[in-house]
Amino acid sequence: MINLAIVAGGFALIAAGAAEAATPAQVGNPVPVQRLMDCRSIAAADQRLACFDRETASMAQAIQAKDLVFVDREKARAAKRSLFGFSIPDFGGIFGGSDDEVKQIDSTIRSAGRNPEGGLVITLADGSVWSQTDDYPGLDPRPGKKVIVKRGSLGTFWLSIPGQSGIKVKRVG
Repeated sequence: MINLAIVAGGFALIAAGAAEAATPAQVGNPVPVQRLMDCRSIAAADQRLACFDRETASMAQAIQAKDLVFVDREKARAAKRSLFGFSIPDFGGIFGGSDDEVKQIDSTIRSAGRNPEGGLVITLADGSVWSQTDDYPGLDPRPGKKVIVKRGSLGTFWLSIPGQSGIKVKRVG
């Protein structure tokens, strides 16, 4: 006979593991940064200076070992722009908050070809490659033309050339 206490305990462990997995990663100041900032609260000047010296040395070691990495807002925006169109996780906000979300990119066409289904494959000046997912035939994607790729609803993307109708695309490279 199965011991109900053991079965119930097993389910409790599984539920606890699932709850832990569902908990989002903690964001905020990394520990070395927080320890440095905590030095500001020390009233005695000599102790505060000693704290700053100790913690900046600790941070320098963490930076040297690549345990602590800084990304400024401009680099984060550039990374988001280069990844526009790919389905990637948020990575705990390391590329900035949702207010920095890229909603569209403006570029020019470097080259155009066809995918196996006969749709367009368009390479932009930034090197990103977009493949047509609908069957609209009327786009003229000559190299050098300006294009806009916009985020649509439900994870879709639309590529348009000013003055022409747009096509539904997905990023493939």
